[in-house]
Amino acid sequence: MRKIHYGGIPKEFRSPETASVVILPVPYDGTSTWVKGADKGPEAILEASENMELYDIDLDAENFRVGIYTDDYITEDATPKKMSQAVFRKVKKWLDQGKFIVTIGGEHSVSIGAIQACHEHYPDLQVLQIDAHTDLRPEYEGSKYNHACVMARVREWCPFVQVGIRSMDIIEKQFVPEGKVFYASGIRNGRYGDWISEVTEKLGGKVYVTIDLDGLDPSILPSTGTPEPSGLLYHEVVNLIRAVNEKHEIIGFDVVELCPNPNEKSSNFLASKLLYQIIGFVFKKNGKL
Repeated sequence: MRKIHYGGIPKEFRSPETASVVILPVPYDGTSTWVKGADKGPEAILEASENMELYDIDLDAENFRVGIYTDDYITEDATPKKMSQAVFRKVKKWLDQGKFIVTIGGEHSVSIGAIQACHEHYPDLQVLQIDAHTDLRPEYEGSKYNHACVMARVREWCPFVQVGIRSMDIIEKQFVPEGKVFYASGIRNGRYGDWISEVTEKLGGKVYVTIDLDGLDPSILPSTGTPEPSGLLYHEVVNLIRAVNEKHEIIGFDVVELCPNPNEKSSNFLASKLLYQIIGFVFKKNGKL
């Protein structure tokens, strides 16, 4: 894989010493169970970013000026647990240097090590999960580090809120956090009223955002391994994250489960643009933009 610097930004803004943001690509697809190809996701996101305008109209800012360093790919793939441990070590290293980490996958299991490292660094951490699936299986196909077990691991460390859910196994129902799941159907039919405000009220402390791209509707993001109908729209995701950022402190996030299709590039671009906008929200708020 060729080294791609996110956004194709000028060299002076991508130094690991001075950059505020580190993008950590993890091309892992060892446990996905339907469409394979999420290991190609990081490269597709980075490639799409080279074709993105770097001026953010909504923020009236060039978000890259906070400095964005693209780290080397994490290639550990012997087992999902070893991969998670490799991600944990790398994220911990960058957190100890004061960096804001964005992990890009890869399947959702890459989030486990990143969230664990952030929880160790920020003991009051809470997690916002945007996803079609609850991912609350205690174990799946012989592994606790399967992509279907991400939030089962997170619940061992910290509270979380789930948004966009529209699929789960009956086994997972007992583990759903009471009052902290915003189903896609409830968002659509108005059950939650001002659902974005409700979500922000359920969160507290430092917030990590994990974004499984199948949380979005396949009409706008078809290139994912487990698409589910009736998902969130782009502006809904952006408005939610903007509101959470205004009320709380987002300390890191990930974007996972892009399964690129060579004949459909809009999904890759959406993922890259979403990543860029979230960086802008965070750093505009803290005065670095």
